[in-house]
Amino acid sequence: MKRSVVVAMSGGVDSSVAAYLLREQGYRVVGMTLKTWPKELCDTVPKGQTCCSTRDIEDARAVADRLGIPFYVVEAAAPFKTQVIAHFVERYAQGLTPNPCVICNRKVKSGILLEKATALGIDRVATGHYASVVWDEARGRYSVRQAIAADKDQSYVLFQLTQDQLARLILPMGEITKPQVRAIAREAGLPVADKPESMELCFIPDGDTRGFLRARAPEAFRPGPIVDRRGRVLGEHQGIAAYTVGQRRGLGIARPTPLYVLELDPAGNRVIVGEEQELAARSCRVEELHWMAIPRLAGPMGAQVKVRYRAEKLEATLTPEGNAVRVEFHEPVAGGVSPGQAAVFYDGPAVLGGGWIAKETSRHE
Repeated sequence: MKRSVVVAMSGGVDSSVAAYLLREQGYRVVGMTLKTWPKELCDTVPKGQTCCSTRDIEDARAVADRLGIPFYVVEAAAPFKTQVIAHFVERYAQGLTPNPCVICNRKVKSGILLEKATALGIDRVATGHYASVVWDEARGRYSVRQAIAADKDQSYVLFQLTQDQLARLILPMGEITKPQVRAIAREAGLPVADKPESMELCFIPDGDTRGFLRARAPEAFRPGPIVDRRGRVLGEHQGIAAYTVGQRRGLGIARPTPLYVLELDPAGNRVIVGEEQELAARSCRVEELHWMAIPRLAGPMGAQVKVRYRAEKLEATLTPEGNAVRVEFHEPVAGGVSPGQAAVFYDGPAVLGGGWIAKETSRHE
């Protein structure tokens, strides 16, 4: 009897090639597209501009037809709205910089896919993420390993996946590069072989994050003072949600030396700014931890840390602090760290775990 797998198909080339590769490996493949946009968003965005648009669903269906596999469209708008979009808006209003892809991968994509796969009597699911799932015999645990294509690696957004989810997950793209993916798609005659990549957040396709947030959290756009560390007023901001830590542009303050956002103070409705050297972080506190390659952090441990999706890994020491971890960077982080972003811990290419950067940060003096 053939092994079966449900493949999440977005209509893009990566997930399409993932489905093709698994079919070639002898799996009985079932394609599945999650329709994640709520109706009110679909009604206001031109067709073809979202990752779950009618065009994308039809592209996924066309690939499934080409591969001769069953295909289903699953309605996932309600959980996506409450667990991803609402969380994103709420965090920005709190002066944080969230990463919605992390939440989506654990709660929506993996969660719903596994649920639907189980209903079909299928044990395994697969996605087109650039990463691999590995089993560590010594530790007796699954973890995610970085892709060989460093420029496409997506291990960062998968750090919250559970052991049960990882045990059922297949990531076929971890050992190939994007040019190889395109070549495979062309050779297989897949209609999406040359389809452009989607670079923005899937629910903000035009990149207007500020406009998206203003429509959903107008209270986070009350003007207020821009101040320095001493509390001196230097200008006026347009709302806490319009700024992120490390931001330089758009402050509207003429100074001989550029100013950067150092901190957001929602309670006082203030944006705190300073010079570049004030931004550098020596350490940060990471909360809401999730461990992957290890069950917990028993004591101080050397690791590499990513403080944002496209950042380089930084050498650091992790020290447990109750239910949190203190990250001490071996070299100050020049661009600072953004509260609300994920900090993901690595042991070489393997994801140890991660959590969310708290507001309290030790800066380089």
